[in-house]
Amino acid sequence: MCQDKRRTIMFDFLIVGAGFAGAVLAERLASVAGKKILIMDKRNHIGGNTYDHYDEAGVLVHKYGPHIFHTNCLEIFEYLGQFTKWRPYEHRVLASVDGMLVPIPINLNTINTLYGLNLSSTEVDEFFKTKAEKKERIITSEDSVVSKVGRELYEKFFKHYTKKQWALDPSELDAAVAARIPTRNNKDNRYFTDMYQAMPLRGYTRMFENMLSHPNISILLNTDYKDIVDKIPFREMIYTGPIDYYFDYCFGKLPYRSIEFKFDTIEAEVFQPTGTVNYPNEHAYTRVTEFKYLTGQKHPKTSIVYEYPKAEGDPYYPVPRPENAELYKKYQRLTMGLANVYFTGRLATYKYYNMDQVVGQSLALFKKLYPPNEIKKHVNGQKLPAKQHA
Repeated sequence: MCQDKRRTIMFDFLIVGAGFAGAVLAERLASVAGKKILIMDKRNHIGGNTYDHYDEAGVLVHKYGPHIFHTNCLEIFEYLGQFTKWRPYEHRVLASVDGMLVPIPINLNTINTLYGLNLSSTEVDEFFKTKAEKKERIITSEDSVVSKVGRELYEKFFKHYTKKQWALDPSELDAAVAARIPTRNNKDNRYFTDMYQAMPLRGYTRMFENMLSHPNISILLNTDYKDIVDKIPFREMIYTGPIDYYFDYCFGKLPYRSIEFKFDTIEAEVFQPTGTVNYPNEHAYTRVTEFKYLTGQKHPKTSIVYEYPKAEGDPYYPVPRPENAELYKKYQRLTMGLANVYFTGRLATYKYYNMDQVVGQSLALFKKLYPPNEIKKHVNGQKLPAKQHA
């Protein structure tokens, strides 16, 4: 009987998607569990949406818009620190409102600048109370904002920005969308307040290259997994792509918002006063980011990106509405009947996760697949089981 030569090479795991979700699992499974991995991506690069590269002017830019790393989890920060040195960086954002650039999230400086006041923290709390509209139930993003800061600030900072971003009025969006942006009574102008805020010193792409450099990891780019899934033998799959695509859109497409990025290089060292400036009102774009603030690069020129939200294109933002959550649940129920396939990451779970949340989710999945006691056996010379089902 002839041997099937196609079976002579075996991967323990096929990982679909080379962004954070897939790369973290590839690294852990290869280096800790000793598994043989094939990680693949439809794009021509690793790193997912955090991919960065040097543009024609020699400025390091993020191809898919600004990605600023921040986390309160030391484990995640130290894990990624194995593959990059960190450059401390605290992101600051200004919003163009009433002809002024004022800090966002709204804080004490925002209110004092906008209204020509000199309030204290206690006084600004009272200011917000006088503006706030009482709501019995917080259901929508509009409810979330007006119940904290009132109608006027909602109109200036949130309403039109949200309509551009989502093509929906805030009254049509889940309260969680606006809840991501806090309101402060102090002068803290930082966009994030996490304990660990930093950027990969040499960029995200270099960090991913280090993460995936293990000899047990093979990388395949420019390939749709459906074109090779029946041709390359593997034992188990980790899927980080769109869950509706995995199931051939059998219940219909999950709604996403996309972005058109328009890059420009300026013949000057500096273009704007901070890393990102939001434009909630008068422009078609939502924000402009200048990358040298993020990367710390020294260069006589500077590169910026304008973001124009749109309906079609790469899926970036799941649209947080109840009917979309119900549609996702239909797909999620289909995953429960699958053996040897695991779904993780933003697209596979239809959640708008921060980068650290995606890393944490993948680290948790690895521990579920190969608990610490199994890893200990492996270190002591015992063979790990081929499978560990959740």
